[in-house]
Amino acid sequence: MKRAMKRALLSSHRMWILAMLALLFTPAVYAGNDVMAEIQFQGKSKVEKTSGVWVDGQYVGYLKELKGSKKVMLMPGEHVITVRQNGYRDFTQRLVVQPGETQVVEVAMAKAPMGILPEVTSTVKISVNPSRAAVFLDGAFVGHVAEFQGVGRGLVIAPGAHKIKIALPGYKTFETDINPQGDQKVEVKTDLAKDEVPVDEPLLKPDGNDHGAQSSAANPPPASPQR
Repeated sequence: MKRAMKRALLSSHRMWILAMLALLFTPAVYAGNDVMAEIQFQGKSKVEKTSGVWVDGQYVGYLKELKGSKKVMLMPGEHVITVRQNGYRDFTQRLVVQPGETQVVEVAMAKAPMGILPEVTSTVKISVNPSRAAVFLDGAFVGHVAEFQGVGRGLVIAPGAHKIKIALPGYKTFETDINPQGDQKVEVKTDLAKDEVPVDEPLLKPDGNDHGAQSSAANPPPASPQR
């Protein structure tokens, strides 16, 4: 009888501890949600809507898709937003967010000085999943996959040797070399493999590629989307 009572008391004690732990930890979860601030992005034209977005040096996707399940949530404090598009100057904005607030970033891209593509060009068709991944040509960001896949679309480049890199946080970076001839069409096709390792891709970080971005703006553009 005493053993039964002792077991009952121990069981009751455990239940009380579990209940107290639930009360302690549940508010923390909701508090975490309340602390985060939401950043919304707006752009008037297709140029802005298809531009790549970096937050604090991390590529997060292209502007038009950053809503719903892909909305950007940030901890309170100061953050740096960078938006990039091939043939346009980088758009950069620093902002300070408060707990639980929503801020809207109005993105307006300005054209960069551009040269002229050679008379003879080549076209790269890109078919990669996920289509939101960032595309880099010879180290320069040129857009996201969806801009260069499908009928009538492609990446127009100068003939010769080039390096294509496809990168997206949470996936292993894909890299390949191409060497198309004049008027030739080549295809880059793959499925990115998921990667649990933290992202360590320099090209996804504007700070590691600022010099390249500034210099490419002053030189003839290496590529342009074919629509």
